Amino acid sequence: MTQTTARIKQAGKHFEIIVDLDRALRFKRGQSSSMDFLEADVIFTNSKQGFHASEKDLKEAFGVTDIGAIAQKIVKSGEVLLTQDHRDEGRENKIKQVVDFLSKNTSDPKTGNPHSPERIKNALEQAQVNIKNVPVESQIKEIIEKISAILPIRLQTKRVRILIPAIHTGRAYGIFSQYKENENWLSNGDLEVIVNVPSGLIMDFYDKLNSVTHGAAVTEEVKEK
Repeated sequence: MTQTTARIKQAGKHFEIIVDLDRALRFKRGQSSSMDFLEADVIFTNSKQGFHASEKDLKEAFGVTDIGAIAQKIVKSGEVLLTQDHRDEGRENKIKQVVDFLSKNTSDPKTGNPHSPERIKNALEQAQVNIKNVPVESQIKEIIEKISAILPIRLQTKRVRILIPAIHTGRAYGIFSQYKENENWLSNGDLEVIVNVPSGLIMDFYDKLNSVTHGAAVTEEVKEK
């Protein structure tokens, strides 16, 4: 059990609570609805100095004085401070995710063979790639660009043509925008796009697209000639 501080700035003032780190992170990520993360039933303005927030300040900032409700707001919308060990563990996990993704979704363009996880990890270290704490797919192109000078590597993708009815284009755009190759808006408001999606993500991509369009999007894999 590791104690840490969760904090937020609200109505121009700072508020803090003492929480269990792992439980607070699970609550923040939506993995738990339990309030068992709260280590002390107190809202502080400065937890290190032991300064308590007044009921007046709580009411002005949060609209309530209930400690449980305010604690939930602080954890969900504020910042949960991580320990160095936790940051190191998170970074190692993210590196493993990147290596796993690249080993399954890339190949050597000369031979067509996949690279081993060991070769990929070595290339990441040699290229001094800064792996960010964001979803792997959102940074994979940048990572490949950086290691390609050390390791010949090509992302394996599936090229797909999609026709999206006008009523669904707004919600669907965010699903495919990072993979978009080109787009064509039709006179009736429908949208036709061609995307290049990493092969390992194609089923998840289809699931998300069908969810926001209620299955109305028409997809067709474009075969290379």
